[in-house]
Amino acid sequence: MKPQIAIIMGSDSDLPVMAKAAEVLTEFAVGFSIKILSAHRTPDETLEFSKTAQENGYKVIIAGAGMAAHLPGVLASQTVLPVIGVPISGKALDGEDALFSIVQMPPGIPVATVAINGGKNAAVLALQILALTEPRLNEALKNERTKMKKNLAEKNKRLAELGYQKYVAKY
Repeated sequence: MKPQIAIIMGSDSDLPVMAKAAEVLTEFAVGFSIKILSAHRTPDETLEFSKTAQENGYKVIIAGAGMAAHLPGVLASQTVLPVIGVPISGKALDGEDALFSIVQMPPGIPVATVAINGGKNAAVLALQILALTEPRLNEALKNERTKMKKNLAEKNKRLAELGYQKYVAKY
């Protein structure tokens, strides 16, 4: 399966968050690659990847970074592909520093940004972008939403049957 989505992270410590994106893409049978590239430690490789991503068949880039979080913006600066930034929680500021760094991009170089540690939502957003031209993904995403609704209805039914105290104790 040819990769359509690149999952890029600045450090292997970001992998637990970014693995959630990979799990979603695997579930939807969409090809992806995962790479560790750093805006600071491997700037040449990072820029080269971004400059050639589209010609290499990628359609969306998901980029996760913590702390100063320059990676998503650096990638976005070198491509017209959609870049989805995932701020990753760090010890010092719980990911707020990364969130602000990713969301505050200059005009003309946007980075779509999901919640702190939002790897799963980054993948869903990437799938929604691909679904604009891929009917199979469009249908699969609709089916997933239907499953979510049914799951919530079942939980509501159990809550009503058990009452909140027994529900909390059991789940």
